[in-house]
Amino acid sequence: MSTTSSEARERAGSIKALVLGIVGCLALAGCSGTPDAAAPQASPSGAVVPSETTVPVPPDLLAEFRGLLNRRADAVRRGDRAVFERGVAKGRPEFLDEQRTYFDNLTQLPIAELAYAVDRGSLLREGDDYWVAVDVVLQLEGFDALPVTRRDRYRFSPSLRDPGAFVLSSVTDPAWEELNDTQPQPWDLGPVDVVRGVGVLGIFDDASLGSSAGLVSSVERGIADVAAQVPYDWDRSVVLYALSDPAFLSTIDDLPGGDPTAIDGVAFPVDAGPASTEIASTRFVLNPTMLGRDGIERDRLVRHELTHVALGQRDDQAPVWLSEGLAEYVSVQPLAPEERRITQDAIDAAEAGVDALPADETFNGAASSANYGLSWWACEYVAATYGPSMLWTLLDYVTVPGADPGKRMQMAIGLNSRQLARAGAELLISTFDPAFLEPTPSPSPSPSPSPSPSPSAAAATATPVG
Repeated sequence: MSTTSSEARERAGSIKALVLGIVGCLALAGCSGTPDAAAPQASPSGAVVPSETTVPVPPDLLAEFRGLLNRRADAVRRGDRAVFERGVAKGRPEFLDEQRTYFDNLTQLPIAELAYAVDRGSLLREGDDYWVAVDVVLQLEGFDALPVTRRDRYRFSPSLRDPGAFVLSSVTDPAWEELNDTQPQPWDLGPVDVVRGVGVLGIFDDASLGSSAGLVSSVERGIADVAAQVPYDWDRSVVLYALSDPAFLSTIDDLPGGDPTAIDGVAFPVDAGPASTEIASTRFVLNPTMLGRDGIERDRLVRHELTHVALGQRDDQAPVWLSEGLAEYVSVQPLAPEERRITQDAIDAAEAGVDALPADETFNGAASSANYGLSWWACEYVAATYGPSMLWTLLDYVTVPGADPGKRMQMAIGLNSRQLARAGAELLISTFDPAFLEPTPSPSPSPSPSPSPSPSAAAATATPVG
């Protein structure tokens, strides 16, 4: 059954009258000589923040918004730009351009599920416009085990071309997003270029696209290398963010060290939803400085991050020293011994003496450079002493929910934190310190034709210090 234009206008008018009545009642109930609660308020940053006095979305208005969002999702899935743009306000050129970019971005992604759901209790009227909280549901086929739900706030405005309909006039409310810890993805922020590989979904931009071929190949090799070391089942696929702008790095929660410019890359879990304890996937992002640094060091970094991906939730449940030590251990396995580098900070810390394994709370603090090396060589000691399989047995032992990781570690290998830290430090020194490998000969007490002591056999396979 079709609806005439006059009927549509009459219906829209009744919807607006209903909402106006509800908001009007709220305003009267709130009168106490203070400023109007329904008026926009200035945030400390100077941005205009709509009042948070919200009401349920009336059924007729709810149907309008749902219909618009359903058509939007369907248009993206079918690649129908015309239908998509019919749901976007034409009177705001900048917003229209942003939405065209968003459409171009999404249509490059392998979408298994895309949906928008209106929060019925979140309506806020602002003149003739309506702000509503919307759940954006997106699942990347082959890369996300579950759909990922991200909450945002959209503004619906009357269509200039059809007064009986609504269009989107904003999908961004920065102040609301900050309060609700909304994390946009790269495809929400600007133009991206999607590059596919075997098990790899690379998210690049125009400035980083030139590095895509080499980097995707590195990740493909890395997946095979990590799969050969990590004994757990995982889907051997990953989403990689390789952007020329470091802005996205700063949006990641609990960023190691808190400084996006100080890390080369980071793997991060993607929650299935704002209140969910389930992980949809683990992705990783590289610092822009790493994009052009192809070769051994970047490949090693890629393997390190992929190890975190492969471990999944075990990675989050393990002590940080073990999580990072395992990632370092796996990352160097394809390298010849002489190509395995370590920081001078780690050597200095080992020689100064250690009394415990690095603590979670301070791992990424001022001594992070040393902590990575000490953790790596604690893992090397376990592998050398008990066999490489013990590393994974140890991980399984210490990630038992509710258990004390330290006690569980001692059950697994018979060493406490102090003993393992010292054993790992001694092995590190014996491997990397030239003074240990090539001691200065002691002066002879009397002239002697005997030859000077030769360098130790270990010196022949000593690895360089990076």
